[in-house]
Amino acid sequence: MIYSSENKADLYRDGSYLERHPTWHIEDSPWKARQVLKLLDKHRLKPRTVSEIGCGAGEILNQLHNLLPDYTEFHGYEISPQAYELACRREKPRLHFYLKDLTQENVRFDLLLMIDVFEHVEDYLGFLRCCRSKGSYVVFHIPLDLSVRTIMSEHVLLLRRNKSGHLHYFTQKTALATLRDTGYEVVDYIYTAGAVELSGGSLKRKLARLPRRLLSMTSEPLSSKLLGGFSLLVLTRPIKDPATQRDFERR
Repeated sequence: MIYSSENKADLYRDGSYLERHPTWHIEDSPWKARQVLKLLDKHRLKPRTVSEIGCGAGEILNQLHNLLPDYTEFHGYEISPQAYELACRREKPRLHFYLKDLTQENVRFDLLLMIDVFEHVEDYLGFLRCCRSKGSYVVFHIPLDLSVRTIMSEHVLLLRRNKSGHLHYFTQKTALATLRDTGYEVVDYIYTAGAVELSGGSLKRKLARLPRRLLSMTSEPLSSKLLGGFSLLVLTRPIKDPATQRDFERR
């Protein structure tokens, strides 16, 4: 089973998403890679195999390829032919890309990355359960789209739905509850402030940086709840189902 509906998946396969986002967000990738590395360093994790599901243009893996030890192998999986074409330009020794649905592959990695992905997937609960067997550790980056600001101005959520394909919206507590409900042990999490730290964006977004920055100096959770602009970077360990684990080891 592929956990995107055919109509929604078409957004990523027929070129519509690339038309709306010509860079496929590669300008944000160095920043995202640094956030991942910060979390790995904090827990002294040195994975030998790293995979990313929904890797887009592959720039996050490309950045990590430059930052992690030279014994680490990287594998990016993507369902969009357009994104896969962009990613292939970054292939090099120890960095490989596949136009495949990782949920259908019989593979397992030391670390699985899911960076801004499952909010796009229609059956996100089934998708998360399916991905649980693919990594010894799984790192999620989850946009916290729900805030007082977005609830009061619902057009912001609709814009993210129509332009960026976000189908599900989270707060810190509902994001973590979703991971626990689908079989992941939350090891650690940190807030990331993309709306504050990343350059560019509309004039309105630039004007919003100052109050977000000032409030986040007092409390990142409060700033996220009131003004938005934050995501959650979460390190997890899948909770092993003994029957599933035995089946995997036999294969």
